[in-house]
Amino acid sequence: MNFELSEEHQAFAESVARFAQDKLAPGALERAHAARYPWETARLLAEQGLLGIAFSEADGGQGGTLMHAVLAIQQVALACPKSADIVQAGNFGPIRTFVEYASPEQKKRFLPDLLAGRKLISLGMSEPDAGSAATELKTSAVEDGDSYVINGSKVFSTHSPEAELFLVYVRFGPGVGGIGSLLVEKGTPGFVVGKPSNFMNGEQWSPLYFENCRVPKENLLLGAGGFKKQISGFNVERLGNASRALALGRYAFNQAREHATVRRQFGRELCEFQGLQWKFADMWMKLEQAQLLLYKAALEGEEGLPSAQGTAMAKLACNQAGWDVSNDALQVMGGLGFSQEALVEYCVRRTRGWMIAGGSIEMLKNRIAEGVFGRTFSQRPAKAAA
Repeated sequence: MNFELSEEHQAFAESVARFAQDKLAPGALERAHAARYPWETARLLAEQGLLGIAFSEADGGQGGTLMHAVLAIQQVALACPKSADIVQAGNFGPIRTFVEYASPEQKKRFLPDLLAGRKLISLGMSEPDAGSAATELKTSAVEDGDSYVINGSKVFSTHSPEAELFLVYVRFGPGVGGIGSLLVEKGTPGFVVGKPSNFMNGEQWSPLYFENCRVPKENLLLGAGGFKKQISGFNVERLGNASRALALGRYAFNQAREHATVRRQFGRELCEFQGLQWKFADMWMKLEQAQLLLYKAALEGEEGLPSAQGTAMAKLACNQAGWDVSNDALQVMGGLGFSQEALVEYCVRRTRGWMIAGGSIEMLKNRIAEGVFGRTFSQRPAKAAA
């Protein structure tokens, strides 16, 4: 069993690393603390072929694999943590679901701008009363002539203040079988993007309101019964989340390791104190363990979609490692780590959010346990006997 990257994957990673260190590392601190989306960087990454990496060339992508996309996120993040979000947005999340299920006409309309870094797509999934229990969503879509009329609201949508296109989960009918999705463009009458709010990590999100919002039938992505397909695509999104979490943990680790070799206290370098040596040993172990699970899940998806079990384990391991390591790195660096003059505190805030987004670590543990026992465990209360 070979635990090393193939020569081709290694060459690709090194190429991305050189580009990222040359073009993205300068300005990484300012980019991380800027509220606006870095459109200039998005176009630069697009020109470098780092958006649509695992999409077919027929769709305007690069014809690569999920492993290539994972490697790109990690190498970009090691130079500029914020820029990894752009690679994520151009390869995982709603854009991946869109490419998987969109019609040729839909792809022709929307993909060129998305893959060129000119526009963003946002996912409208969570609702005020439907978070982890996504199947309890209430936003409805009613067929009316040659259109669907949408009513409802969404919250916590990544990139919602700046997105031009929204992949919206809607209810066409009752139950899980009644759930599907529609594509809604910004500016559509009846669709309002609300006032932006801030997450702890500095990102912004806006509530989405739909009041008799009429969208044409050609904007149907998946009709009733499409929920399971959408969630299958969502498994791939978890690899992007996991890649960033792990990469930011490694970025923070690298900063703390450098600090420990140059910072002196009590006449000694910090790395000479056994307490910190053990901390670094634990940090390194967590990073390496999570890396193997991430690569395993990515390789599962080389010929299709990765398994739900594999992505759940990878995301859980990477979320936990990214958070633990960045938090310990901050502690090692003391006041400098806690200051916004370094990006370690940024890594702490970002990795904490990914333990919630894309499937909380508690939900992931539930999914992994189902795989262990080969059965489904409903989290809903048992129905009363008739």
